[in-house]
Amino acid sequence: MAFEPNTLETMELIKELTSIPSPTGNTEQVLAFVEKYLKEAGIASTRNNKGALLVSVPGKDDTKQRMLTAHVDTLGAMIKEVKSDGRLAINLIGGYRFNAIEGEYCTIETSAGKRYTGTILMHQTSVHVYQDAGTAARDAKNIEIRLDAKVFNREDVAQLGIGVGDFVSLDPRVEIINEEFIKSRHLDDKASVAILLTLLKKLQEDGAELPYTTNFLISNNEEIGYGGNSNIPPETIEYLAIDMGALGDGQASDEYTVSICAKDGSGPYHYGLRKNLVKLCEENGIDYKVDIYPFYSSDASAAIKAGFDIVHGLIGPGIDASHAYERTHRDSLYHTEKLVYAYLFSEMVK
Repeated sequence: MAFEPNTLETMELIKELTSIPSPTGNTEQVLAFVEKYLKEAGIASTRNNKGALLVSVPGKDDTKQRMLTAHVDTLGAMIKEVKSDGRLAINLIGGYRFNAIEGEYCTIETSAGKRYTGTILMHQTSVHVYQDAGTAARDAKNIEIRLDAKVFNREDVAQLGIGVGDFVSLDPRVEIINEEFIKSRHLDDKASVAILLTLLKKLQEDGAELPYTTNFLISNNEEIGYGGNSNIPPETIEYLAIDMGALGDGQASDEYTVSICAKDGSGPYHYGLRKNLVKLCEENGIDYKVDIYPFYSSDASAAIKAGFDIVHGLIGPGIDASHAYERTHRDSLYHTEKLVYAYLFSEMVK
């Protein structure tokens, strides 16, 4: 079926999504946004006990089903300690590296719902004071938050209501450049969430019938390894995670194509499904790259590890500087959206 994605519309939705703080464990605000988006499009959704959103789209065949997933949770941090001088030590959520967040603006949300801003800095930041400002380890001992508040000690911080366990989210600094590139923190995986949402809206508007009943999961615990390992109907045969392609030395993926994962840190993805995805690309003029991500796992691999008897796959737009200040191009979003749409109407590999 001919389909031309409105990629600029998808990019604007990504911009909205990335602007909503949602570190793993504190995703209610972004899930409420997604719920509202679906409701306004006339699409019913439900929540599981973990808080994730589920949408089921009926198809011609209900005995064999598909599941697609993308995740709204992002990397972030929690307050680990309030230091004697009023600075805040942090414990990271997910796969951040401290050097990737040094100098970033952040927001602390207290258990009472109050928000305070700050900056993530080295304790030894000033080169006029610290001889080791450039060489000291970027680690949990030296990286801290400087609050944008007049505090001198632990007691001052306590008066603000800030304490251990409060969530820290990073400023996404999202920008769309010349209607081509979008750069932001947390394109992993809000870029793919936006793709699924726009496709769900199109399916609803067109009234198109899918060949198989297809369930969509907007998960909220992927960054810690168990977002998509539950609520999988027993009729599910194929499970496709829409996440991201990681760029770097030795990688095939780029910012202009859809990435199809052959293997990641969890092992190979289903060979038959991978070949079917490649075939769909070649039949539909979709630019793609097949790649291996050695230090990666997905909701699909989490489902396999949980013991589900499924055919699993992983695709996504190519994201530069993953788990840092990320970037992708509209072409990669375009080809990813085209592939997901083609896949929804394709025959199963089994």
